[in-house]
Order: sequence, then C-alpha cells, then structure tokens
Amino acid sequence: MRILYISHLHPLDDAPLENMGGMQRVSMQLVRELKARDDIEIKTIIQHAHWKGIEVKTAFFLIGLAFRLPKIVDEFKPDVILFSSMVTASLAKFTSKKIDVPMVTINHGQDVKLPISIYQNLVPKIFEVLDGVISVSRATREECIKRGMVPDKGVALPNGFDMEDFKDAPDKPSGRKEIEKALGINLGQKSLLLTVGRQVKRKGHEWFIKEVMAKIKSDVMYVAIGEGPEHGNLKKIVSSSPQKSRILLAGKQPDEVLKQAYAGADVFIMPNIPISGDMEGFGIVLLEANLAGTPAVAADLEGIKDVVADGMNGYRIPVRDSDGFAARIDELLQNNLETMSESARSYVLENFTWGKVAQQYISYLKLVIEKKEQQRS
Repeated sequence: MRILYISHLHPLDDAPLENMGGMQRVSMQLVRELKARDDIEIKTIIQHAHWKGIEVKTAFFLIGLAFRLPKIVDEFKPDVILFSSMVTASLAKFTSKKIDVPMVTINHGQDVKLPISIYQNLVPKIFEVLDGVISVSRATREECIKRGMVPDKGVALPNGFDMEDFKDAPDKPSGRKEIEKALGINLGQKSLLLTVGRQVKRKGHEWFIKEVMAKIKSDVMYVAIGEGPEHGNLKKIVSSSPQKSRILLAGKQPDEVLKQAYAGADVFIMPNIPISGDMEGFGIVLLEANLAGTPAVAADLEGIKDVVADGMNGYRIPVRDSDGFAARIDELLQNNLETMSESARSYVLENFTWGKVAQQYISYLKLVIEKKEQQRS
C-alpha cells in the first residue's frame, strides 16, 4: 500500500517528550511504525513546528500545499492520502475535485471541537468530501457525528504506544530515588502522585488541588510536570493552598526526568473536567505511566473512557467527584498497588502497542480503498 501522509503538527526531531502534545506524538510514532513495515510505502509531507505561532505557520503551510498537492499525487500515485488531523484534512475540501484518490483523516478531539465559528462551519464540509475518518476514541467519533459525519464513514481506533521511547525505563525504587534528586524533594515515606501534560483548563489541575488534595488521607506528594496557559494561575493557587507542602509544580522537565517520574510514581492522576470547545481525545500520557508500572486514577470522561479499564490499568471516577477521587487513591495506595502496577503494564502491552494498532489502521485503509474502487466501477 502506498500512503501519502500529511501532518501540520509534527514535532521537531529533538523535541522533548514532555513538550509534545498527544497529536504530535501520535503523528511521529505512526510515521515511524509505517516506515518500518515491508507492506507499506509512505511519503510524508510534514510541517515541523513548535506550538508558538502555529496558527499562522499552519495557514501558510496549507495554502501552499493546496496548490502543490495534485502534482504530488500525480507523481507519487498513492493508494490513499492520510491526514494527521482535521486541521490538515481541510485540504480535502479544496482539492477533492482535482484528486481521485481516497482521503482519510485521523482526528483527536480538540481538532474536532475547536471553538472557532469559521472552522466549525468548515468541519461538516470536510466530512462530506472525506472517504474515511479514524477517531482516536468513541467520544471523539460521537463529536464527529454531531458535526455531520455519516456514521458509517468513521471508525474509532486507539492511539498506539511506542515501546522504543520507554524501553529503558527504570524500576520503581530507582525512579523514585532519581526523581527526588532531579526535583530536589525528599519523599521519605510519602507516596508519589503524578500528573503530566500541558496545563490547560480541561486537565483539571486546579480542581484537583482545590477539591481533592485535602481529602486524601494517605501521606502523599503531588507532582505536576508540564507548563501551559494555566501554569501561572496554578502557581498562585498552590502558594495560597493549605496543601502547598504536598504539591510541586515541576514545570518542563527533560525526557530522562519524565521517564524517572513515570517509574517512580505510585499513582498517575488525570482529573479532567469538561470544557466547552475542548476535550480529551485519548490521553497517551496515561499509557506511558502504565507502561512504567504506574496505574491511574482518572476522570470518567471523553476519550479517557477508552483508555482506562477499571481494575486493569487504573480506575475511572465520575467527573468532579472529589470524594470518589480521594477514596480511590487512598484505597489503591493502601491495598492492591503492587498488583495493579503489574496489571497496568500488561494491559498496555496487550492492547496499545503500535504494531497492533497500526495493523488496525491498515485494515481500515484497505476497506476505504476497496470502497472507492467499487464506486469508480
């Protein structure tokens, strides 16, 4: 199969893991997996970009590519064009009459719900011309249907996980020791709760600090790695919180520190809240924690529903249920943490490695190609 892959948000080659969003990481790892397969020939058209100024850069990238794409297709002769997101898939609307090749997009959640009226008016028109849609979760697929996607045009397939990025993850005692050194903290007998990701409202950092921390009876330290638009606000909240001695906003950290944190943590926390115009499409960081043997306690919301299997790799708690969050954290720390740690790692290896997920992608793309050929004949 010949795939022409187009991405507007591919990470720079030297980008640290903790600075990548989920969409960026999926793009990078999917391309890597497809290139390694003997049955796939892939050509990539990629914009390598930082988050800063991405809107303007992407506009110029897409406008220029809209003029060049028909010629690229004529030269490469792909069986299918695969877009990395709904933003990139907007090219389909402007080029579909010039290109007789099936077009498929991946979408992640935020790229479907982006609260810009001009963009939302365009989304149904993009779905109309696409031949297939791969949503990273059932929740994301439902958002697509709400915006005009014909249900049988789309499928929900999970993101994959690249073992290469974490093959040298340390054991838990070593990770704990190294994270103390790297962050300048003394955990002592405290259990380590960890959150990783961009600090935006939907991630629920503020809610967790204000509403849950005081209810956790276990002796814990909560560490949040990452930055984002909410970082300044979170610093103010922590500084005035009665729980401030149990909370550390660690900011951006190098890849090695991130791996040590995943391994050294006892529980991964994902306390998301619903935010209009935004959503958690999948939650790849949760699987990264699982692979290091760290189970999760997460909000039962959006794409997280497809990632956390209760009792296998963590637990889902009703949104904004502070008592439920605190009680489950305490129960996990005091009872079956070791068993859940082993189960979490096994669950990821059985369900989310890119080798298995990529095969699902390829099988779906083959169906789209066959359907297009039938329509031509």
